Amino acid sequence: MNSVEKSIIRDVNLAPQGRMKMDWAREHMPILNRLREQWLVQKPLAGRRVAISLHLEAKTACLAELLRDAGAEVAITGSNPLSTQDDICAALAVSGITVFAKYNPTPEEYKQHLLLTLETRPELIIDDGGDLVSLLHSERQDLIPYVRGGCEETTTGINRLVSLEKSGELRFPMVAVNDAYSKCFFDNRYGTGQSVWDGINRTTNLVVAGKTVVVVGYGWCGKGVALRAKGLGAKVIVTEVDPIKAIEAHMDGYTVLPMIEAAKLGDIFVTVTGNKNVITGAHYRVMKNGAILANAGHFDIEIDKVSLERLAVNQRVVRKDITEYTLEDGRKIFLLAEGRLVNLAAGDGHPAEIMDMTFALQALSLVYINENYQKIGPSVIDVPIQLDSQVARYYLESQGIQIDEMTEEQKQYQASWNL
Repeated sequence: MNSVEKSIIRDVNLAPQGRMKMDWAREHMPILNRLREQWLVQKPLAGRRVAISLHLEAKTACLAELLRDAGAEVAITGSNPLSTQDDICAALAVSGITVFAKYNPTPEEYKQHLLLTLETRPELIIDDGGDLVSLLHSERQDLIPYVRGGCEETTTGINRLVSLEKSGELRFPMVAVNDAYSKCFFDNRYGTGQSVWDGINRTTNLVVAGKTVVVVGYGWCGKGVALRAKGLGAKVIVTEVDPIKAIEAHMDGYTVLPMIEAAKLGDIFVTVTGNKNVITGAHYRVMKNGAILANAGHFDIEIDKVSLERLAVNQRVVRKDITEYTLEDGRKIFLLAEGRLVNLAAGDGHPAEIMDMTFALQALSLVYINENYQKIGPSVIDVPIQLDSQVARYYLESQGIQIDEMTEEQKQYQASWNL
């Protein structure tokens, strides 16, 4: 069977539409294009089977095709039910990549797509949120002997991997791509900062200026969301559980409050913690009429939807990706994108130039694992600094930016203890 026959997708006839979106993204991903030129000749992944679980949109498709051009046999599925784009799935299937994904599958279908991706017996994995690795270690341990290792895209997935490693159950090496400088500094901060507001603004068509925005969590993603909210003219409140991050938010000029106090003031709430139930029933009871809730964490667990549904006397969809909950006293609270990642479920995700860096790290890290998995062993490792620096330099060169280099004298001075 060819890749289209093996794939489970919505409609193969959407392929031309998906290809146009992919071509646009590729035009703005110079680092991946540079790697493609090299790897079409070198074939560093020749004969390897690669499984990918990422948000299935145009930039991800460019990564998948890069790995294919590097010689790999690639199977891909989505990492979130509402971020999968059916036209991208069709275009990938036509291009020779096996796809198991559809927009808004049932929970049973979503899991089945993950399992089918694993049944291709991957040797290398790129995961986003840890679902592939989790299934390998729980339900499909029979496939683990095939796996050399892989890479993880996001904080939530790394937390799961570290837990596996601490328990002694992790069976192969995984690279924590999310923690690389070229990822967290730019993807998490500038990518999330822009794409979250792209998703909110596109979905609501409301002004941000003059409103009070509550950013729940002040990690790299929270910093980006707060910075862009401030730039759009909002008054920004930050809630935190980490005293160091709370000080940082305070010194960055934001108001820092406990969530129960912030809940009384906010017009728009954005959760970016990676934890569960950070907005709950106690907060809904004191929120303003018309409060808007959005989540930018990986899973739809940060906003307590169960409590919101329990408190509501009426619930309806009032606009695409906006659910209105009417409470007993008549107040209305609006939830965007069912509490899933608002920047991907209600938008197109991070800008192409940002994902160019992140996906270059993914690709380079995958090649590194393929070549070094035996000496690394089962552990969670950082992206090697030389790969991080390589991506940063490629980005600067693509922008026509030059920087200085230390002289030999400066290098010797910096390396010496006897000054």
